[in-house]
Amino acid sequence: MTIRLFDTAAREVRDFTPITPGEVGIYLCGATVQAPPHVGHLRPVVAFDVLRRWLTRRGLKVTLIRNVTDIDDKVLAKSAAAGREWWAHAALYERVFTQAYDALGVIPPTYEPRATGSVPEMVGLMERLVERGHAYATGEGNVWFDVHSWPAYGELTRQKVEDLSPEEGAEATAGTAGAAKKNPHDFALWKAAKPGEPESASWDTPFGRGRPGWHLECSAMARRYLGETFDIHGGGLDLRFPHHENEQAQSRAAGYGFAQRWMHVAWVTQSGVKMSKSLGNGLLVSELLAQAPAPVVRYALAAVQYRSMLEWAPDTLEEARTTWERLTGFVTRASERVGDVPAEEVAKAEVPEAFAAAMDDDLNVPQALAVVHEHLRAGNTALASGSDAAVRDELVTLRAMLDVLGLDPADPQWSTSGDDRYATALDGLVAAELKARAEARAAKDWAASDAIRDRLAAAGIEVQDSADGARWSLS
Repeated sequence: MTIRLFDTAAREVRDFTPITPGEVGIYLCGATVQAPPHVGHLRPVVAFDVLRRWLTRRGLKVTLIRNVTDIDDKVLAKSAAAGREWWAHAALYERVFTQAYDALGVIPPTYEPRATGSVPEMVGLMERLVERGHAYATGEGNVWFDVHSWPAYGELTRQKVEDLSPEEGAEATAGTAGAAKKNPHDFALWKAAKPGEPESASWDTPFGRGRPGWHLECSAMARRYLGETFDIHGGGLDLRFPHHENEQAQSRAAGYGFAQRWMHVAWVTQSGVKMSKSLGNGLLVSELLAQAPAPVVRYALAAVQYRSMLEWAPDTLEEARTTWERLTGFVTRASERVGDVPAEEVAKAEVPEAFAAAMDDDLNVPQALAVVHEHLRAGNTALASGSDAAVRDELVTLRAMLDVLGLDPADPQWSTSGDDRYATALDGLVAAELKARAEARAAKDWAASDAIRDRLAAAGIEVQDSADGARWSLS
């Protein structure tokens, strides 16, 4: 078994060997909780959920850290505009993000630290950088990383400081008086509080009162939860520069090995343009979930290889819905024929070699889905031929592959929860109608049969006739 993953720093697909045999440490940059999530926020999270599931299926123990940025310029600005305390605003949207993750079947991270919960670790890292000559203070509460002090700065994205324009990656000077930095590309480790900002949004440090810079928090939390050196750091493609470049520089300048591999997930685009709030083209997850069931949205996000741009078109959800209904249709029919398969059996089942090879090849989900569809066809053929043993084999195999993608139709995640009395009542009423229709067809009363079908269709119920009898679904 050789898992091969693309390394952004090396710009090539390389064999993946964990630092500690049998264990993997992953740090995934999480949300800045300033507003509701759009589909672009969810794609990296779903992609890393698939990675985690596959590494686990391969027998590795995965520790996944996904942070929450709950203090930031944007959080302060948005909370002020909304008339809320900044911490209440952050807590509100942290819950909204969590609800979106849960809705799409994302396994909760091993730990999900907030930036405000790791301030002591950030101050310690900042002091270390100052002591080693890689950071300096200006004014009261402003501390900067000196990019010229670290010759390897730019190694992640293969850029040189002298080749950058003054605007690229540059950060506005924090605070007010005495805050000027040495070089345009020096970035903030700590920011002095600005006039009008809440007192509660700053902390005391040896360099003055202020709040953390965006880049410092991730380096501090990664070390706290994964150690000085860990396996994989990832996030969206847009984070490579300056965020991840700055993280790597400050962590390695502090003497830590930091991430041994970088993985970045490509954007979700519309008409070739990256989705973002600032451009006004971000599709809110809540809007998508109003248009389609959660597994359909997850399928649309997961079906494209994570390093490929995902072009979100008007028919994206409908195509995903069609595929999802084919998968659920087989799992439902097969389970009715041979009985439910225990989740423990699905979790332990071997996946086909072709599927495993595709997933080992830098999570080639499109190729893995081709194998899924081969077995879907084989399962439908077995159903038609009446071979129960073959039906069960294909059911287990199909569910095992889909479980890796977080898309097993029989997973309780995708079942209807809550008060099921309405569903039971509907099922009974439709069953009675289908029985009456079957009797009408047996008596060759086609007018009555068609009337029943039309009545069900008008109520949003689609009837499908098969050799095993009529089935129904919500249209």
